[in-house]
Amino acid sequence: MAKKKESKQKKMNVRVDFTPMVDMMMLLITFFMLCTSLAKPSTMHLTMPSNDKNLQDNQKNESKASQTITIFVCGNDKIYHIDGIPNYDDPTCLKETTWGKDGIRKVLIEHETEDGSTPVADIMKAKQELDKKKLEHPDQWPDSLYDKELAKIKKGDLGDEKVPTMTIVIKCTDSATYKNMVDALDEMTICSIGTYVIDKISEEDEALLQKRGIK
Repeated sequence: MAKKKESKQKKMNVRVDFTPMVDMMMLLITFFMLCTSLAKPSTMHLTMPSNDKNLQDNQKNESKASQTITIFVCGNDKIYHIDGIPNYDDPTCLKETTWGKDGIRKVLIEHETEDGSTPVADIMKAKQELDKKKLEHPDQWPDSLYDKELAKIKKGDLGDEKVPTMTIVIKCTDSATYKNMVDALDEMTICSIGTYVIDKISEEDEALLQKRGIK
């Protein structure tokens, strides 16, 4: 009896061609690039004091003592403030506070000017109302219009009334950390402070800090 020949299955090489996939990915990338708005760079606007000694008196910003707060960013995560013009003969004018909403932010919000008003609180309230309008009607409030209105609010122009604006002077000691300086600048943004400067520690400031044993 003749033996049956065993049937052999023909092996086939399976190959997937990904060339069309590459073309499709390039089309998708191009599509999303054209249809997606690019992220805007996040920048921090700083108002720096001028070193120009030839500035005229009418070119310098003057602010009342009741509308000025000097903040000292020191070592060991410490922060101090002076309401009004520093009295270098009286170390008690230097007041210690903390970071966050219950510290320096509360100092800024609750600070009263000579007429008894709280300009930072009024400006923050006006900004919250502006943010609410933009949130409810984003198509009516493009970034250009929003930034324009916000600039007016920071200048104290609240539409029906004009409120005084605060001037904040930030001074960092050599022992202060970069993080604390950024935290101080963040508080300026949160409180919608329109005028603030980063100034150098003077000899009088150093003497005042030494009297309190502050680094």
